Amino acid sequence: MKKPHERLEAGLFLLTLSGIPGLGPARIKAVVDRFGCRPDLLQASADVFLEVPGIGRSLAEEIAGFLSSAGKRREAEEAALIQFEELERHQASLVTIVDPSYPALLKEIYDPPPFLFVRGSLSDPDHPSIAVVGTRRASAYGKQAAAQFSGELAARGVEIVSGLAYGIDTAAHDAAIRAGGRTIAVLASDVNQVYTDPKGKLWPKIIEHGALISEERFGSELLPGKFPKRNRIIAGMTLGTIIVESDLKGGSLITASCALEQNREVFAVPGTIYSHNSRGTNRLIQTGQAKAVLATEDVLDELNIPALRGPAMGSTLTDSAALAISEEERRLLSSLDTDPVHLDALSMLTGYDTSELLVLLFDLELKKAVVQLPGQFFCRNRNIQF
Repeated sequence: MKKPHERLEAGLFLLTLSGIPGLGPARIKAVVDRFGCRPDLLQASADVFLEVPGIGRSLAEEIAGFLSSAGKRREAEEAALIQFEELERHQASLVTIVDPSYPALLKEIYDPPPFLFVRGSLSDPDHPSIAVVGTRRASAYGKQAAAQFSGELAARGVEIVSGLAYGIDTAAHDAAIRAGGRTIAVLASDVNQVYTDPKGKLWPKIIEHGALISEERFGSELLPGKFPKRNRIIAGMTLGTIIVESDLKGGSLITASCALEQNREVFAVPGTIYSHNSRGTNRLIQTGQAKAVLATEDVLDELNIPALRGPAMGSTLTDSAALAISEEERRLLSSLDTDPVHLDALSMLTGYDTSELLVLLFDLELKKAVVQLPGQFFCRNRNIQF
C-alpha cells in the first residue's frame, strides 16, 4: 500500500510529465515501465530518456530541453498543483497507474491513462465489469434491452461501465443503480462537467453507487477528439462490451473497435432489419466481430463470470401474494406487457389519470414487478407471472 506522500509524489510527477509536448499515454507508460514514478527524472538528460522504448533521439532531446527550461517546467509543475487544488474542491481523487486501486484490465492496454480523476469510489481492481453502450437516439426497445442486461448483470455483482451519454448509456447506468449494483461513468469531459446531466438527476447517484472517472484535467475544453479517447477507457477497463443499438457509424462502434484491438469480447444485441439503430449491431454480428446475445446468461457464460450475488438468472416470481400485490395493482399489471408503453398511453388504456398511475407504478417498481425505462416508459418485469 502506497503512503499518502508517495501517492502525491506519483500524481505530481505524472501530471507534470503529461504536460510535456510529445509525451502521450503510451510513452508515459513506457517511461513508468522503465523507471517507475521517479521525481528525479524531471532533471534527467536526453540520454536517460533514450533508454525508454519508443522514444528516439529527437523526442528525448525535446523532453530534456523542456525540463531544463525553468519557465516551462515551472509552468507544468504549477499546472499539476492546481489540479490537486481542484481535486480537494470537488471532493475527488487522483488514481495513478502505479496505484493499487487502478483498474487492472485498463493497465494492460497499449495506451492506458497515466492517471484517472475519480469522483466516487473504484471497486477492487480485479472486480468483473462489463461495458454497455449504444446510440444516443435509442428506441424504446434499445432502452429496454440496455436496462435488462445492465440490471441483471448488476444484480449478479457485475459492475456496469458506460459513457453517461443520452439514450443507451443513461439507461444502462440507471438500471444498474436500480438493481442495487455498481456503475462507472467514463467521461470525455472533466469529472466536474457532466454536460449530459446538467440538472444532476443521475450523476450524484452514480457517485454514490460507483464513480465518475476521466483522464481529462479540471477545466479542460470538451473537444470531439476526446470521445474516442474516452471510448478506449470504457473498453479497456472491462472484460467485454455489449453494443445495444448503433447505426453503421457511431461512438459505440468505436468502443467495439477498441475492445477488439484490446483483445476483449464484443457482444451485440440483434435488432430489426428495418431500423437504422440496428444496422451497426447486426453488421457486427454478420461479420463475426461480435457475438449475438439474447439473454444475460449468454454474456456470463462466454466470459465465465461466476455468480457473485443475487437470484439465479431466469428465476420467476409467480406468487403475487408473496409480493403483496393488491387487486388494483394486479389490474394495472394485466394492462402491461414486457414491451414498454408510455405513461400517457397507459393512462388512456387503464382510465387512470397520470398522477394516480405514477403512484401505483412507483409501488410496483419497489416490488420489482414493473420496470421504468427512460422517457416515462414502463413494462412488466419479464420474470413476473401472476
